Amino acid sequence: MVFPEYRPRRMRRNEAFRSMIRETHLSASQFIYPLFVMPGKNKREPIPSMPGVFRISIDQLAQEAKECLSLGINSVILFGLPEKKDAMGSGAHKGDGIIQRAIKELKNKAPELMVVTDVCLCEYTDHGHCGCIIDNDVDNDATLEILAKTALSHAKAGADMVAPSDMMDGRIAEIRAALDENNYESIPIMSYAVKYASSFYGPFRDAADCSPQFGDRRSYQMDPANSREAMREATLDVEEGADILMVKPAVAYLDIISKLRDEFDLPVAAYHVSGEYAMIKAAEEKGWIDGPRVMEETLLSIKRAGADIIITYFAKDMARRLRG
Repeated sequence: MVFPEYRPRRMRRNEAFRSMIRETHLSASQFIYPLFVMPGKNKREPIPSMPGVFRISIDQLAQEAKECLSLGINSVILFGLPEKKDAMGSGAHKGDGIIQRAIKELKNKAPELMVVTDVCLCEYTDHGHCGCIIDNDVDNDATLEILAKTALSHAKAGADMVAPSDMMDGRIAEIRAALDENNYESIPIMSYAVKYASSFYGPFRDAADCSPQFGDRRSYQMDPANSREAMREATLDVEEGADILMVKPAVAYLDIISKLRDEFDLPVAAYHVSGEYAMIKAAEEKGWIDGPRVMEETLLSIKRAGADIIITYFAKDMARRLRG
């Protein structure tokens, strides 16, 4: 048999060769670690559907920040569980709200940590939807004002970046205007530009207590069958002033991450969501897969598709693996 002159296996013979030509690399500095903040003191509640992830009280944040920074993870994103909810999600923009106090705690105890905040109403509404309900429907334009107030309240509390996840039309422009008019023009917006109405969000909704009490979110989150629409959504957010474009979920939408990377020169983020995390953890617990290796392979696939930033519950585990 005649072989070609180039034999690919030559460069796979040992780890020295493999690492020398490795095309895709993970770094802890590219990760954003999600934190669920709950009322009370000295609380650290495990989330059953997300092994290794906890709801924590504000007084536990300094410990989390210290651990993240020690592993090279420089950024977290905050999700809040308020003490009270109402139909308008008014707790989202309270000056002394759960997230506003969490931001202040982190910036006081770990000023070098970048604090990103999720801007949405679903955790704060008693109906679980991401906006105001008028005539039994989520009213887009009525929601924009509240989202802008929420983003502004986060900036005033000291957030380094805001990340609107509601999928209301025009929310990037509304938030950008509110920030700029109040001298927060330096605060960037990481837009959940392409957020699908996915079934992979189940564990998150348990963690954040934000399942819709009626209907679903398909009238505002994207149809999983659509990819061209993703480009339109992202284009609108770029035109409205987004600084980073996010795709959510990640693994089931690697093609969308790749499309955004090819089309836009803004940084691209991907949210490796709760269901994607939970499936790996569950299979690992059953002994069906090598969990750490599947974790790494999965995160590499997200990076290889074109993501510059990965929001993942695996951030600490992967950072330890990179060091080990």
